Amino acid sequence: HTLALSVSIVISASQTTAMADKKLSLDEVAKHDTEKDCWLIIGNANNGGPKVYDVSSYLDDHPGGAEVMLEVAGKYADDMFEDIGHSNEARKQLKQFLVGPLDATEEELASLTASSSASAGSASGGAMFGVLVALVAIGAGVYFYTQS
Repeated sequence: HTLALSVSIVISASQTTAMADKKLSLDEVAKHDTEKDCWLIIGNANNGGPKVYDVSSYLDDHPGGAEVMLEVAGKYADDMFEDIGHSNEARKQLKQFLVGPLDATEEELASLTASSSASAGSASGGAMFGVLVALVAIGAGVYFYTQS
């Protein structure tokens, strides 16, 4: 029984290592964008490069909720991951979900980070527009109130 268990552990560990050595394309990652099959690209030049993580089994346990991760399922999620300020414990836990490194050209990586920043910028731009509209409405209300 001990031999079977040892063999099983060795096989399982070698399969995990083989999987982590597999380089994954952006097209491959993009296919994994559902609640049942959720992969994220996290990592940058400062921390070893972009890597692909299968977080499908973790969605229900994520402290920020599944929706946050599903928003970036099959996509580059590093900016969001870093902006949240995850703890060292969260970073250690992430390692258990590693599928492998992302195989992308410099141009693809630049495009990923640019589109990620642009979508973050458009979200904050929308919020700024909302604040501007509210200020104009308040200003108009004050103006008309003081005129009567």
